[in-house]
Amino acid sequence: MGAKDVKPTRSELIELKKKIKLSEGGHKLLKMKRDGLILEFFDILSKAKDVRSELDAAYEKANEKIGIAESVEGRITVKSTAFAMKDAPQIELESHNIMGVVVPKIESSSVRKPINKRGYGILGTSSYIDEAVDSYEVLVEKIILAAEIETTMKKLLDDIEKTKRRVNALEFKVIPDLQESMSFIRLRLEEMERENTFRLKRIKA
Repeated sequence: MGAKDVKPTRSELIELKKKIKLSEGGHKLLKMKRDGLILEFFDILSKAKDVRSELDAAYEKANEKIGIAESVEGRITVKSTAFAMKDAPQIELESHNIMGVVVPKIESSSVRKPINKRGYGILGTSSYIDEAVDSYEVLVEKIILAAEIETTMKKLLDDIEKTKRRVNALEFKVIPDLQESMSFIRLRLEEMERENTFRLKRIKA
């Protein structure tokens, strides 16, 4: 609705003033939210870089250890040991709130286990298999942590973009349109006031 579509009345002028005040307040709050989310994003980004490099290192180490175990024990022994393992890691997906954005919190259990709780016979395997299992347990932990952090980053980025669009809409469209309508009403009211004064003078004359 353009400025010329509004009713040039004092009550409309009062309503527009209220709308402008509310819009300016909302604009200020949204800018604060946007800036806060950006700070949170960069804080998590630094953690994500560390986790990603740790994940890559854990993956390399796990591949190295499984390669050594297979070359010493044989692929069939390694596979049969893997099938003998029990108590798969348990994943619980929870959530928490960062400035109105719901992000995941992943809780895991039974990822790292003592040797005697892994399910395969300790006496029938060598330390090479134990080291391979250790390295894969570390890798799984890093994957879970990376999944949590990277999903949080994506959700924060989505909300930052959404908040930026709302800030820009208020700043460059909504508030200017309201101010234009208010200026139009003031101008029309002044014109009507002058016309009434002129008519009164003619009547008196």
